[in-house]
Amino acid sequence: MTAAAPRMRALTLGLRANLAQFSLLVGVNALVGGMLGQERTVLPLLATHVFGLNAVTAALTFIVAFGVTKAITNFVAGTLSDRFGRKPVLVAGWLAGVPVPLLLIWAPRWGWVILANVLLGINQGLAWSMTVNMKIDLVGPVRRGLAMGINEAAGYGALAVTAYLTGVVAQHAGLRPQPFFFGVACAGLGLGLSAFLVRETRGHARLEGGAKDGGNVQPVTMRHVFVETSFRERALSASCAAGLTNNLNDGMAWGLFPLLFARHGLSLSAIGALVALYPFVWGVGQLATGALSDRIGRKRLIAGGLAVQAAALAVTASGRGFAIWAIGAIGLGAGTAMAYPTLLAAVGDVAHPAWRASAVGVYRLWRDAGFVVGALLSGVVADLFGLVAAIWVVAGITALGAAVVGVRMYETHPTPGVGARRHIRSLRRTHEREEREA
Repeated sequence: MTAAAPRMRALTLGLRANLAQFSLLVGVNALVGGMLGQERTVLPLLATHVFGLNAVTAALTFIVAFGVTKAITNFVAGTLSDRFGRKPVLVAGWLAGVPVPLLLIWAPRWGWVILANVLLGINQGLAWSMTVNMKIDLVGPVRRGLAMGINEAAGYGALAVTAYLTGVVAQHAGLRPQPFFFGVACAGLGLGLSAFLVRETRGHARLEGGAKDGGNVQPVTMRHVFVETSFRERALSASCAAGLTNNLNDGMAWGLFPLLFARHGLSLSAIGALVALYPFVWGVGQLATGALSDRIGRKRLIAGGLAVQAAALAVTASGRGFAIWAIGAIGLGAGTAMAYPTLLAAVGDVAHPAWRASAVGVYRLWRDAGFVVGALLSGVVADLFGLVAAIWVVAGITALGAAVVGVRMYETHPTPGVGARRHIRSLRRTHEREEREA
């Protein structure tokens, strides 16, 4: 018997059994969201007001840099975490994030902002991916939707709070440096908690995977995982397409909404409130929608969420004034709350635990490529035809994404609870057998 055997035998799947580590990871992901929230209100205005970037496409280059880097990092993160473990990748993500607020504070040229967003993409791709995978590892199959709802609610709730607070601070103290002090605090706390308190969870995935296959897990190549997740498997490929569509409209909202609201005379604090309202509803809503997907299944929430997003974008494009834009922001947040955690849960339903982190990485590669597509497409359309036209185009694409899910995806959680509980009983029997043999 090896020295590690008692530790392995002590592993247990489930939310209640792992509540302390799960709660710690919720807090860590809130800090990850805060890193992103420091930019949502201020940075598009910084591009035009401080650095003098008049073309919308040029002003949105920071989103392109962020999206490309985050998409690639997501892909690498899954493979690295399957090979070396979750915690080292999480800590590496925070090390990449530490310089981000400092670069934004001191940037003398726009190129520094681009570099900061490359590092932010690495931070988000590594750190957020690991909080997702570690929670999936800990809870097992029964409460996967709830776990993803809590994870995403923490991240996007903190993003919303930070986006609002940076707008308020900018209204009174200017666009730099005070709004980015929030990022300094988030990076320091996130690195400290991840390095000293978070524990490795790869053993939980091995426990679940060993029970699923009777302990005989066949290795798969990354090429196989990529092809299976991106194109071949219907639910996985539909989830990739839906995720790309979701972040396409989020990239557009991140870049264009502050510019649209500012051009119609709203104050920085009002802009901050509107920019925060969308991710706030998104974040809080996921507490309900993640758990709901465990009861009614995934497909209806994903397709319905994209449809609600399209309708909300149409409201934003057709209306004027704080009240109508607030309605659009609430609708966009509600639709995103329906789809976002449910997509992660669907990928977790289908992918085998042995290569699940890699499959999540592939999904997040496609999903966050949506930032790039959204920023480039909306920037070009806005420069040619105006901000409102760009919002209408993205609304149409989002409606098309809902149709793709309706046609291609099957239900990945068809008998909520029953099959998952049966699987948990199988895990427990395997666990007990291993203890007797040891």
